[in-house]
Amino acid sequence: MTTSIAPAEFTIARPVFDRSTAVRWINSHAMQHKGIILLLLVGAFGNAALAAAVPLLVGDAFNSMLKSPPDTSVLLPLALLIGGTQIMRGILQLGRNFGAELLGQRLEREIRDEIYISLLGKSMTFHSLQPVGDTMARATNDVREVNLMFSPGINLVIGSAFFLLMPIIAAPTYHPALMLTPLIFALIYFIVLVRYLKNLQPISDEVRASFGDMNSHLSESLDGVETVKGAAQEDAEVERFVLNAKRVRDVFVRQGDTEAKFVAFLLYGIAIAAGLTHALLLFRDGLLNTGQVIGYFGLLRLLDFPTFTSTWAYTQVSSGLSSARRILELMKREDNLDQNAQGHTGTMQGEIEFRNLSFAYPDSREPILQGISFKVKPGQTVAIVGQTGAGKTSLAKLVNRTYDASAGQVLVDGMDVRDWNMASLRSQISIIEQDIFLFSRSVSDNIAFGKPGATQEVVESAAQAAQAHDFIQTFTNSYATVIGERGVTLSGGQRQRLALARAFLTDPRILILDDSTSAIDSATEDKIQKAISAAARGRTTLLITHRLSQIRWADLIIVIRKGRVAAMGTHDELMKNSEVYSRIFRE
Repeated sequence: MTTSIAPAEFTIARPVFDRSTAVRWINSHAMQHKGIILLLLVGAFGNAALAAAVPLLVGDAFNSMLKSPPDTSVLLPLALLIGGTQIMRGILQLGRNFGAELLGQRLEREIRDEIYISLLGKSMTFHSLQPVGDTMARATNDVREVNLMFSPGINLVIGSAFFLLMPIIAAPTYHPALMLTPLIFALIYFIVLVRYLKNLQPISDEVRASFGDMNSHLSESLDGVETVKGAAQEDAEVERFVLNAKRVRDVFVRQGDTEAKFVAFLLYGIAIAAGLTHALLLFRDGLLNTGQVIGYFGLLRLLDFPTFTSTWAYTQVSSGLSSARRILELMKREDNLDQNAQGHTGTMQGEIEFRNLSFAYPDSREPILQGISFKVKPGQTVAIVGQTGAGKTSLAKLVNRTYDASAGQVLVDGMDVRDWNMASLRSQISIIEQDIFLFSRSVSDNIAFGKPGATQEVVESAAQAAQAHDFIQTFTNSYATVIGERGVTLSGGQRQRLALARAFLTDPRILILDDSTSAIDSATEDKIQKAISAAARGRTTLLITHRLSQIRWADLIIVIRKGRVAAMGTHDELMKNSEVYSRIFRE
């Protein structure tokens, strides 16, 4: 294990764990806590050893009582010794359980951190294709399953392994042949266990996958609840959810059926009968005394613990490994964008150049953009117009590397955007889209999202510049008002004005407005237009809009048609010389 930064959109210097297999990944995490593992092992061994001491001491007590006359003088010391060993056993058992629980909780925390950082480092292509519900299932429920794999799973597995060993170790103190029964039991137990886990693994994988599918549907239904209700499709969605829930139930039933076929209790019963018969035969031949038979029977009874735990502890381990595989599969998907931590970090002037650029989404056969070439000077305002689907938004998202060009280059200040440090590049570019995302936080926190620690005075100043201050003041708690996820408690125009305020606060060198005033009414448009005009001074601004009032005052207008530059010029020039441009406004 080494400490490094892996290529991704976003990373934090953290230990890099072995992700080759689920077992190695879990092990590389666990080896970070060797002290806790030692505590777990010492506690488990001591617990088993002291549990084995009880039948041995009880056997000695029986032999003392069977003497003629009975030797009662040893009973009190033996009773005190048994009591003392069991007190010590309880302490060691507490240490074992504490160590396992602490290890499980620490790994859960570390894995949550790792998967969250990994998800932040994924490209927008990844997030566009990956269902949110499935991601949430892996990041929450599957991570929890890894915790449970250690406590109680591996905790009981380690404990039961030592309980299996104790009869094999202690029985020869009575007679060497007595180790035969527990040894054969252990061998058959492990053979049956390997077969059981092999049959259980695909079922455990299906359990986790079916839960992820159900969670994905639930997330989509809740996220689109307005659409569901608007189309009166509640019954259809309920039916779909019931089918997913039935699939989860059926897989759990199959898992239970497989667990029921595990023959550990049958093996245990046979071992008790065979071992006791063997001991009685040795007793008949005078090779064992009564106390030794009783002590040996007590040792065989230790096999009860691994037999009992095997019915569900190994299921928990199998489920944890299945979850680990799902988490790894998510984290190991390729990151197409590199944050380029060593890249350029200078102050941006704002020059943008598209040089013979082409772009296609990974799942698209045809390119969205082809052969795009034009240059935007620092401080210039450029309007990008075209019909829906022409590729305008895709073009804008190449500037801040939401996506990377498939061919050609996007240059900022004469430097390929891939040569910039991504954090530096994005911190100086602000994109405001039509679909505004607002967090379930206060109005102030949403405005200051791109500049944490901004004073209230600065926040209010940005809101006034975006013509948002007046409506914020109408809220019960003003700037402290908590708004709903995605700003569902606000109108479209209010959400967009808050997004504008957020952009004004970060003072970007490049401002990209992607149809960001589409939901603003005519009365507000003039105010917003003045705010945008003021904000555009001294910075490069790209306007993607259909509003003629905004297009008119652009220094340059780029007309995009079917992914190509169809025309360039001012409004008056294009109205005279470009049929494509003039047709947009006639339509």
